[in-house]
Amino acid sequence: MVRANVVAVALVTGVASYGAYMLRAQGAAYDVLIRGGHIVDGTGNPWFAGDVGIKGGRIVAVGRMPTATASRVVDARARIVAPGFIDLHTHSDIALLADGAAESKVRQGVTLDVLGESTSVAPRDGLQDERANDGGVTGSGAVTQDWATFTEYFKRVERQGISMNVISHASAEQVRRVVMGYDARSATPAELDRMKKLVARSMEEGAWGLVTRYESGGPDHPEEIVELAKVVAAYGGNYTSHIGSEGFEQEQEIRFAIRVADEAKLPVHVFHLKIRGRENWGTVGKYVKMIEDARSRGVDITANQYPYTAMNHGWSAFFPVWAREGGPAKFAERLKDPAVRERIKRDKDFVTWAKEHGWWEGIVMGRAGSERNRKYEGMRLSEIARMRGDLDPAETCLTLMAEDGGRISGVFHAMSEEDVRLVMKQPWVAIASDGSAINLTAPGVPHPRNYSTNVRVLGHYVRDEHVLSLEDAIRKMSSLPAQILGLQDRGQLRAGFAADVTVFDPATVGESNSFEKPKSYAKGVEYVLVNGTLVIDKGEHTGAKPGKAILGFGRKAVMVTNGSRP
Repeated sequence: MVRANVVAVALVTGVASYGAYMLRAQGAAYDVLIRGGHIVDGTGNPWFAGDVGIKGGRIVAVGRMPTATASRVVDARARIVAPGFIDLHTHSDIALLADGAAESKVRQGVTLDVLGESTSVAPRDGLQDERANDGGVTGSGAVTQDWATFTEYFKRVERQGISMNVISHASAEQVRRVVMGYDARSATPAELDRMKKLVARSMEEGAWGLVTRYESGGPDHPEEIVELAKVVAAYGGNYTSHIGSEGFEQEQEIRFAIRVADEAKLPVHVFHLKIRGRENWGTVGKYVKMIEDARSRGVDITANQYPYTAMNHGWSAFFPVWAREGGPAKFAERLKDPAVRERIKRDKDFVTWAKEHGWWEGIVMGRAGSERNRKYEGMRLSEIARMRGDLDPAETCLTLMAEDGGRISGVFHAMSEEDVRLVMKQPWVAIASDGSAINLTAPGVPHPRNYSTNVRVLGHYVRDEHVLSLEDAIRKMSSLPAQILGLQDRGQLRAGFAADVTVFDPATVGESNSFEKPKSYAKGVEYVLVNGTLVIDKGEHTGAKPGKAILGFGRKAVMVTNGSRP
């Protein structure tokens, strides 16, 4: 099934729909009329004054409509009216089941989250029914994973209700775990065939593409990734990669992403392009050039970034791969052994990766794995070591991880502001959070990006620092992500498009939080519509949950071929 055929069907449908919308608009009241705003349509074009008319969940007209009427009129004078923002890299899958209001996202204008990285919600065939926590972000307790397929997850999330839309990739690591557990060997031909069938099924269920996350240096089994990517390409999907090192070994990792694009013949997207580790600062331009060179010879490769100099994930990420083999339970068991901890402390990778993560002065405990260590949340490892009277912060790190079963997560101050700005200016780099849709009850000290990624760009980098123009920043949050995904009817303010819209005050939009006090919602975003329904109204959440799962090209192709409906 070829993506081009699906796109052609979608375009024809879109033209017919556009005409129908315009006929309905003539002489008819709108459901919502956003009047008198400065319209930034998402394309990068300069703003223009006008109105946006919405009916039946779709944008019906954009322009000057002085005599139009509506059930609800939104006064957007002196405000920016923009497409709803699309977040290309999130971890909201379980968080949305714990709390579908998605407040940290919709309050900053985000109307669509893209799920999936090292794990994805499906496939889960044969995996034990388990209670999974929410990624350490919502504080809403555990969520029962009672589904096996994307179809079942999408049905559950819509049944429970969500305030934003979702798309999901299928994780290559998740597919491998279904087939092989945590076995690190190469797949047999039969096992690889089963993986390919699971990926094909996932695409037909609505997954958007293949996503990978691997350790420094690239995947252990690159041929498997290429073969799975070829399956995705046949369904019109894309390949998205969370490269492992982002530091000393980044060159070979980006080269592998380009190889996948070349061999599988599909678009490739790189998660949060950056350079980490003080010794590497100032070298990110080398990787920008690698991507530019690939694009100049016809490789469809793009990237995203979050606008911060600190990252966030589990402390386990800077531990040697051998210590983590076999999965989280075996990792936790190994940490109990004093001899293993001594071996880890002397391991070259442990030292290298800890330096890439900011070393002991830059590694912060965001959330402890046990109640007894909660008192250290928000503190840097060097501070924790001094508080405990430890002479060696590495010993402090290993002791805490052993006490908490390897379940500590944190924030890592490891990047330079100059590198962040250089990446941000690249026209093929979108804005994405690597965060989750959460609320103010989130436990521990989460990364502020969960609450403020988009508004930080609009306030700090656009209004205050002039790193980007307003129009280009909005393009990087709307039409560019839509283009990267291949979305046909979102990411712009155009007649016939889905009515995902955000309205904000350019003079006040921005962050109200910090690394020290991250749990605070964005300011300046006054109205947000998702599928034509007001979710944020005069700065407050309405409780509405009009969000839905948006299915990928593989599912659409099945529908066109079979005449079926999801």
